[in-house]
Amino acid sequence: MKRREFFVKSSMGAAASSLVLPFGACTPSKVLANGTGMGKKAKNIIFMVSDGMSTGTLNMAELLLKKKEGRNSNWLDLYRNQRVSRALMDMASASSMVTDSAAASSSWGGGVRVKNGHLNTGPAGEEYMPIWQKFKKSGKKVGCVTTVPITHATPAGFCVNQKTRGEQAEIAVKYLNLRFDVMMGGGEKHFIGRKDGRDMYNEFRNAGFQVVNTKTAMLAATSSAPVLGVFDKDGLPYEVDRVNDETLKAKVPSLAEMTEKAISLMKSHSAGFCLQVEGGKVDWAAHGNDAAALIYDQIAFDEAIKVAIDFAEKDGNTLVIITTDHGNSNPGLYYGDDADKNFARLFTFRHSNEFILQNMKIHDTTATLTEKVMASQGYSLTPEQAIFIMDKYKEQASEGVYNVYKLPFKEYAMYQAAHTSVAFGGMDHSGDYVELAMFGPGSEMLKPFMVNTEMHTFMLRAAEVENKF
Repeated sequence: MKRREFFVKSSMGAAASSLVLPFGACTPSKVLANGTGMGKKAKNIIFMVSDGMSTGTLNMAELLLKKKEGRNSNWLDLYRNQRVSRALMDMASASSMVTDSAAASSSWGGGVRVKNGHLNTGPAGEEYMPIWQKFKKSGKKVGCVTTVPITHATPAGFCVNQKTRGEQAEIAVKYLNLRFDVMMGGGEKHFIGRKDGRDMYNEFRNAGFQVVNTKTAMLAATSSAPVLGVFDKDGLPYEVDRVNDETLKAKVPSLAEMTEKAISLMKSHSAGFCLQVEGGKVDWAAHGNDAAALIYDQIAFDEAIKVAIDFAEKDGNTLVIITTDHGNSNPGLYYGDDADKNFARLFTFRHSNEFILQNMKIHDTTATLTEKVMASQGYSLTPEQAIFIMDKYKEQASEGVYNVYKLPFKEYAMYQAAHTSVAFGGMDHSGDYVELAMFGPGSEMLKPFMVNTEMHTFMLRAAEVENKF
């Protein structure tokens, strides 16, 4: 069906008409010069999410790249060079102006706002078919890569219906039954060592999947069978920790490496492919007020953007969508006489705050902590600060998803701010409208403001897949 005819006949037309610019509307010439083409079908879609990215995170990643490496970020260069269409997006959920990742991803995946914590399920148990299932049924290959468990909220929102996001063991089983083509990230504890005793690795292998657990095995995978790649027990290491540990570098792929491999595994499929790419630990770092982890994971996501854009530019049939699901903690570089010098300390950080705090034990001395901080981050805590941090280990108890050991992330970050000039507004999600950029076929339809649920229909329309499932 021709694109114009599809837009007229599609049952989605009324719901999504507010998104679509008239075909004669003016769009940036450089966007059109880079393969978008008015009315051209998007054979492939790469949907990229820097989870929990506040605007300050995007800005600080570029500032670090400029000062440390003398280059711009790939994301902001797309803006500078007018290579993308750009908008803001309202990410509210059905239960709050401040969304969580499950409801945010579900708004794109199922096209309906659901309550925080739910995955494509309504209040009375209604199930909204996730968009990757629709594209799979249409004949495309589909997949997700992430730096958090592959069963986590953001990839799951594109893939499954689940009453609560915490049921990750059940989500792993659903992935097996749905037979998605490429699923890579962390989350081994949801595949083996499960409470129900099932060995999901063996079940995936018996179902014909290639199961890979190292970077070397991932690189050797072929397009002859679907791929499940799981590279850590929970989330993958923060990038600042990964690149400064030769063992981790050898075993765990970067987000850019996973993205490149996923594209290579699916790009030859005649009906095209859809890939979600998530920088999931940007969100975890923001929850922990962990400045180095946050900025270097954002840069790792930025490298994945380059992989996607480079492919899309050569391919000419790929729509790349770049966004975030919500802000988190509103970090920023703050004014002061020493702000530039302090920020430069981050250039030589070798490890995240999490790396330091998780490797401290209740009976360690303050001298041990001080030595770890100097070796890993290059500055000194005061004796009083070291005592305060170590006293927190006497209060350890289970506390939620992002800080299960009740580590003193907040206090440590406050002390660290004096040395980096990076501070945080909180430790949780924020209700910001989020950045949204598009490159490739369909990007000319983007208007300057979008409601999150409209993205579902937008992708179907761009790919000319009817909403009939």
